[in-house]
Amino acid sequence: MAKFLSYPKRGFVQITDKGKQILERGNLTLSELQSDPDFINHRASVQTKKENEVILETVDVENSSPQDLIDSGFTTIEAEVKTELLGKLKEIDPYYLEKVILILLKKMGYGDFIETSKSNDGGIDGIINEDKLGLEKIYTQAKRYNENKVREKDIRNFIGAMSGDTSKGVFITTSSFDDAVIRKSREAHHSIILNDGAKLVDLMHDYNVGVQVKTTYEVKELDNDFFEGE
Repeated sequence: MAKFLSYPKRGFVQITDKGKQILERGNLTLSELQSDPDFINHRASVQTKKENEVILETVDVENSSPQDLIDSGFTTIEAEVKTELLGKLKEIDPYYLEKVILILLKKMGYGDFIETSKSNDGGIDGIINEDKLGLEKIYTQAKRYNENKVREKDIRNFIGAMSGDTSKGVFITTSSFDDAVIRKSREAHHSIILNDGAKLVDLMHDYNVGVQVKTTYEVKELDNDFFEGE
C-alpha cells in the first residue's frame, strides 16, 4: 500500500528504493506509515471504491427499470476500472509512462511519434505528428507523480524546450497541476494543453489503451416495425 514493495511480475515481490531506505534505517512506526503519501493515496482509492459500491447499493431496485440497474452497474464498474488504471500509471516506470502517452495520442488519430533520448530530453519526452503527413508537430511531456502537483518550474522547462518548429505542446501528469502552472500555460505564446490524471484515464478508457473489453452484452427490445404488416 505504501510502495515499499512492488510486484514486477506474477509470483515475484521486489523491494523498492523507498523500501530500501526504510530497511537501512531499521524501523518504521505506525504513525509514519499512516502519514505516508502513498499509503494515504491507496486508502483514498479504496474509499472511492467503497463509495461507488454504496451508490450501487442505494439504487431503488423495486422502482428502477432493468435499464436503470444496468446503467448504474456500468457506471460503477467504469469508475472502479479508472481508479485501478490511475493507480497502475502511478506505479509504472516513468519512461514507460512517456511511451503510454505517445501510444494514446497515436490511437486518438495523430501521426507517427518519436521518443526523445532518455538521458537528455531537455524537457521534451516525445514528438508526435499532428497529422498523418507530419506537417505539424506536437511536443509532449509526461510526469509520473503520486500526490505532488506539477509546479511552475516544470512548465517553464517545457516551454523553454519547445523549439521554433512547433508552437503546440501536451503536458500530462498522473496527479494534477497547481494554479501557477495553469496560469503559465494560458499566458504562454505556445498552445499548451494540460491533462491531469483524471482526464488521462478518461482518454485511455475511451480509446482502449491499457484496458480491454471483458464482456459484451446485447440488450434487445421489441421491433414494432416488424409487426406493422400483420
